[in-house]
Amino acid sequence: MEISEAEHEVMEALWAGAPASAREVFQRLRNKKSWQERTVKTLLSRLVKKGAIGFEKKDRAYLYSPCFDREAYQIKQSRKLVERLFDGQLSVLISGFVKGGDLKKSDIEELKDIIEQWEKDND
Repeated sequence: MEISEAEHEVMEALWAGAPASAREVFQRLRNKKSWQERTVKTLLSRLVKKGAIGFEKKDRAYLYSPCFDREAYQIKQSRKLVERLFDGQLSVLISGFVKGGDLKKSDIEELKDIIEQWEKDND
């Protein structure tokens, strides 16, 4: 499923706490975006149509919730990015960060830990 940058902002607001009403989502986004509440409602509607979020009616309000968690979405989108831009070669992506000086020592340590755990799990 493809979601736009604006829709992603709404998803982030829902991942921060769901279920949430359109008003609550608007309140969470108003410091980051200069959107009107109507814009947020339109984006919520689009996300419902795409199946990215669901809703339940409670009293006079609709409460929205994501249909998948943030981590699952990030993993899927990361894979798509690597496939599309780097022919599926993750090492090309990482080397770009290394050559560009964009990796911090903490990033490298975390990557080492991830690789070490993968090696333990896949021996």
